[in-house]
Amino acid sequence: MAKTEVILTHNIIGLGAESDQVKVAAGYARNYLIPRGLAIPLTAANKKRFEALQKRRAEREAQELNTMAELAQSVSKLLLKITVKTGADGKMFGAVTAGTIADELKHQYDVTLDKKKIHLESPIHTLGEHEVELRLHPDVTSKLKVLVESSTPLELPAAAQPGPAKGAQQPEAAAKPAKPAREKKEKTTGAAKGQPAKEPKQRTAKEPKAKAPKEPKPAGKKPSQRARPHLQTQDKSDPA
Repeated sequence: MAKTEVILTHNIIGLGAESDQVKVAAGYARNYLIPRGLAIPLTAANKKRFEALQKRRAEREAQELNTMAELAQSVSKLLLKITVKTGADGKMFGAVTAGTIADELKHQYDVTLDKKKIHLESPIHTLGEHEVELRLHPDVTSKLKVLVESSTPLELPAAAQPGPAKGAQQPEAAAKPAKPAREKKEKTTGAAKGQPAKEPKQRTAKEPKAKAPKEPKPAGKKPSQRARPHLQTQDKSDPA
């Protein structure tokens, strides 16, 4: 297959950038590159244009370097949150890829980044915080923090649920025995307040029992007073 040498006027992925001299198939150059203005034949007449292409390329690359350096500083301060679906055991359904990160950067921060510049050794399959390398430019790299969260809350195992319930019941159980203690205190305080009037009654009820043997003495005095008039009546009857 015949080859021809051309000068690229635009950046073509996989082939080269503007002002690069490359060898391609003659049919590819004749039917695609040259008609679309992506390349020009390598001739002496195109030398001046070649120098202009080199100058334009240097300006473009300098601008790209400055843009990517600024982007690297701003991206390193970001925290990209990605929400995924998980099972009951916390395992993710699917994975987070470079395309997912590029889409979320555009959606959350309006940052347009080619997914080919997001370097992942393997897709992310676990929850938590991950650090992703960004290869923004041959001379510029950066780090992006990615936080993968679950959209479904984790359910605690059935065995773990009674644990907090017991802990919650312990203060109640400790409070329940305190109630009778308070009731006893209230009873004792209530008894102390209400029983002073009853206690003297019980003592007075016991005192008459102790004084019962002394009652016959006043009873003996009364008949003696009554006997005296009887004796007097007898004396009055004797002289008659």
